[in-house]
This record gives sequence, C-alpha cells and structure tokens, in this order.
Amino acid sequence: MVHILLYAIVPIIVVMLAGYISGKKGMFSGNDAKQFNKVVLDFALPAALFISIVTATRDDLIKDLKLTVVSTLVIMGCFMLVYFIYKYCFKKNTGADAAISALISGSPTIGFLGFAVLEPIFVSSTVSLSSVALVVAIVGIVVNAIGIPVGLSLLNASLAEQGNTGGKKQSGWKPVIQALEQPVAWAPILAVVLVLVGFHWPAWASPSFNLIAKANASLAVFSAGITLSSIKVVINWQAILGSIMKLIVMPAAALIVGLLVHMDPINLQMLVVACALPPAFSGIIIADEYDTYVATGTSSLTLSVILFIGFCPLWIWLTQLALAHNFLM
Repeated sequence: MVHILLYAIVPIIVVMLAGYISGKKGMFSGNDAKQFNKVVLDFALPAALFISIVTATRDDLIKDLKLTVVSTLVIMGCFMLVYFIYKYCFKKNTGADAAISALISGSPTIGFLGFAVLEPIFVSSTVSLSSVALVVAIVGIVVNAIGIPVGLSLLNASLAEQGNTGGKKQSGWKPVIQALEQPVAWAPILAVVLVLVGFHWPAWASPSFNLIAKANASLAVFSAGITLSSIKVVINWQAILGSIMKLIVMPAAALIVGLLVHMDPINLQMLVVACALPPAFSGIIIADEYDTYVATGTSSLTLSVILFIGFCPLWIWLTQLALAHNFLM
C-alpha cells in the first residue's frame, strides 16, 4: 500500500499542489489554465489516446469480450445515471451542468492516470504490462470514444437550447457533429477503426506522437491546480454526491457485474481500480472551456483525489476478498 501511495497517488497531489501554489502566487491565472487546457484537449490528450490505441492489435481489442462489455455497460451506465440525477434532482442545474457532471463524476481519468496507477500496482512476474495496456486501452476507448462524444453532444444540445431565442428547432445531429469534430473525440475513434481494418502502425511514427502525449497527464494535473487556485472551492452536496458516484458506485458496479459474468480475476481487479480512479480531468478541461459548472466540478474532483488515497487500497482489498470467497461466482 505504501508503494501504491508513493508511485500512484502522491505524484498527482504534488503536481496539482504545484499548480495551485503557482496560481496563488500570481505566476499563472485562470486564463492561463484555459490555454494549458486547450493544449491538453486539442493536442496532448488526443495524441496520447491515439497512439495508445493504434499500436494495439485487433486481437487485443477482441481478446477479452467480457472486459469490453462490462467496461462499456458499467461506465456508460454510471455516466447516464449521473447525468439524469444531476439534471432532474437538482432544480438549479441545467442540462449543460448535468452533462459536465457526467463527464466528471461519470468517467474515470483513465487517459491521464491509467498507466500511472495500474502499472506500479499490478505489473509483476505474473502480470505483464500488455495486460495493463489492454485494460487501459479498452476503458480509454469507452471513456473517450463513447463517453466524451455523448457528453459533448448533451452539453452542446443544452447550450444550443438555452441560446435559441428564435424558437427554431435545431437538428438533433448538430451537437453530435460538433462533438465529433473535436480531436479528443475523433482521434480515438480513428485509432479504433485503423486497428479493426488491420492497419499496421509503423514504429518510426510513434515518437512524433509520444513527445506531445507525454505532456498530457502532467500538464492536465498542473492546470487543474491552477484552476483550483482561481476559484472558490465549494464542498456542497453536489460535490459530495459526485465523489460518492465516482469512488463508490462505479467500482462497486464493476465488481458486481464482473463477478456475475465470471471475468478473469486479474482483469477484474484492474477494472475495479480503473473505475475507482478520480474523475476525468478532461471533464474539468471541458467545463473550463465552456465556462460551465467549473466551481462545483473542480471541487468534486479535488475531493475525489483526496479520498482516492483511501479508496484505492480499499477496493483492491474488497475485490481480492470477493474473489477469495467466490462471491456471486
């Protein structure tokens, strides 16, 4: 557990704290954070997602159908659950607020922290790095190739409805098209298509993507710290509920469904931890970009990152306990 804390959790806190302090000292402002976020959202994150998926093989994507199905059902089920709860249970929330909530509390930050957390915990003499990469790739596809386009579509549809003063009904496809036009949405989809058609990605092309992709996690976490320093943290019931949905409901759903369908034990443990990861930083970036639900969303992210220190080892223990006693098996 000390290893998990030092190699998977402490780095997140240190980099975010560095961003927070730099913001408080006036070295960077909230506007600077928006520019950093644009670099992450339009360049670093799409590059990281694209290269991590396109270098896989078709066999990798279909090798474990249970992992793919369970990941999709659990993550998108929780995603839509968060959306509907925040839209219909909180009167002051708009559809845009609910969409941002889903992008944050309904999505694990697999693109930013997947390898950083799962690799030091699970890679050993019996578990290869490729096994971790498979989980990261599949969860990443679900979160970024399905979740982000759906979230952006709901967000754009709500914003269009709020700004529609002429009473003219817009095409339902417009927000979908707008979402898919963004690199963070189409890059992983393109990578999946290339893998499925059997395209072999040349090794010499990867370094060009890796260079900008390496800035993904560090710049995103640093920027989140700056954003946090420029707003007033509001720990209200919505922020607390977001942390509960992310750190308790989603990993619990993954564990229960995985046990019911008899998933591979190692894959199940990695999936539960992946689902227990803090909320997606991409949700905060999108919130900041659209200037929607930033304060509560960032507060929920901050609270979840702090609580993850305890919930990560807890879920590892609970999953091992469930597997040892063959619960639901």
